This record gives sequence, C-alpha cells and structure tokens, in this order.
Amino acid sequence: MGMILVRRAVHSALMLAVVMLSLAVMYAMQEAPFLAFVQVIVYTGAVLMLFLFVLMLVGVQSSDSLVETIRGQRFFAFVGFAAFLVLLLLGVGNAGLTDVAMHSVNGGAAVPTIEFVTQAAGGNMGALAYLIFRKYVFAFEVTSALLITAALGAMVLAHRERTTKKATQKEMSRERIAGPHPTPLPGPGTYARHNAVDMPALLPDGTPSELSVNPVIARRQDMAGHRTEVPREDLEEVSEIVEEGSYEEGGSGAPERAIEAGATRKAEER
Repeated sequence: MGMILVRRAVHSALMLAVVMLSLAVMYAMQEAPFLAFVQVIVYTGAVLMLFLFVLMLVGVQSSDSLVETIRGQRFFAFVGFAAFLVLLLLGVGNAGLTDVAMHSVNGGAAVPTIEFVTQAAGGNMGALAYLIFRKYVFAFEVTSALLITAALGAMVLAHRERTTKKATQKEMSRERIAGPHPTPLPGPGTYARHNAVDMPALLPDGTPSELSVNPVIARRQDMAGHRTEVPREDLEEVSEIVEEGSYEEGGSGAPERAIEAGATRKAEER
C-alpha cells in the first residue's frame, strides 16, 4: 500500500524494492532458492536500480501533467485492469500441482509435495524450466512479445525526425578544411586568471578571444543581461607585462609565464 499511496516516485520505487525483497523471502520459504536469488540479484539489484537511476536523472521534483494526451485512455485502462484482475483470480483459484506430480503420504492419500515435484524434475531449476518452457510456454512467448512491444514503443518515442539531411564524415571534413578555422578553437580560460568555461581565452596581445566561449553559454549570458568579458584589470595587467618585455625572458611562445610573473608581482605588492 505504501508503494501506491506515496507521492514521490523515488519513494514508490524504494517501496517496490521492499516488496521484491519480501517476495524473495517467500520464494526461499517455499524451498525455491534459485527463484529467491534471481529475484534479489536480477529484479531488485538490476532492474529496479535502473528505474531509480532513470527517475533521478529525469528529476524527482518535476510535476506530471494531468492533461490526457489520448482521450478516453482512462476508460480503456480501467477495463484492462478489470480483465487482468479476473484472469489473476481465475489463475489463483485453479492453481495446483496435481497435474505435475503426485505423492502418496498420510496413509495413501495422493497429495503433491514440493520436495517430490522438485526431485522428479531434477531439481529446482529443472522444475522451473519445465513450467516455463513446456507447461506455460504460450504465456512465456506472449510475455516476450509484450517486452518487445515496450522496446519498440520506447524507440518510437525517443526518435526525432531530422529536418535536414545528416552530414557525412567526408562532408564535415571538407567543410572544416574550407572554413576559416581548420584547427581546433582555443579553449576557455587559457592564459586567464579564471579557469572557467564562461571566461574567454586571452590572445598573446592580451585581447579576449570570443571564439573560445561556447556559443550556447554566450547566448544564455546574453539573455541573462550580461556578456562574458575579461576584467579590465586583467587586460591592463597583461598589457603592462607585455610592454615591460616579460615575454623576452621566457621566449616569444610563452605568454603563460608573463601571466605568472604578473600574478607573482601582484601577490608581492599585497
């Protein structure tokens, strides 16, 4: 009941884990160790944990929409639930092991026992294989078809139609070579005081490189009302270091030493 009545999906999944563990205990009490271990390892430890990961990735605080995307689906869902409940009650009412094996106990009375059925089938796994692949093979195949249908439905829902033709590897290589930047763009924060993705890189002359900031981040910051710019004090500091010839000490290709020299000088002044 707790799995149904709780409000949060994560709490409901945790309650379902408790239900699965309780079911494994029932299997163990019925002398079915293989089913008990499979219930714990496969369903509780793998499948349910996958559900939890998906719920946490999607977001536990997101509110579900109550608007029906398909009209009349609640009525058909209720009819399907009622039919499934009737089938479940009929299956439980007619459940029995009399057609699998019989054992004479209690003065000659024919009563099936779990030990006799298990031994006759060659063990717990053999009895389970007999039920799945011989007695209930049709139900097993129908369940497999339902799982395939669920996988196809997930693929259809996740599919997105392309509005343009997908570029091939050859076309992307030609476009890159023909473009103004055949080499990779500079990374953000290079030669700067702040190593962050929203901080543009500094060119050797001290000017910021707008190409070093991801366009998505730049657009978000434009919408927020500010642009990514290098602080004025950093630009002035780099300009002073360049004018004083700090590059000559480390060579023409070492602007990072100029930045380190400026940072050391600033720390000494403090």
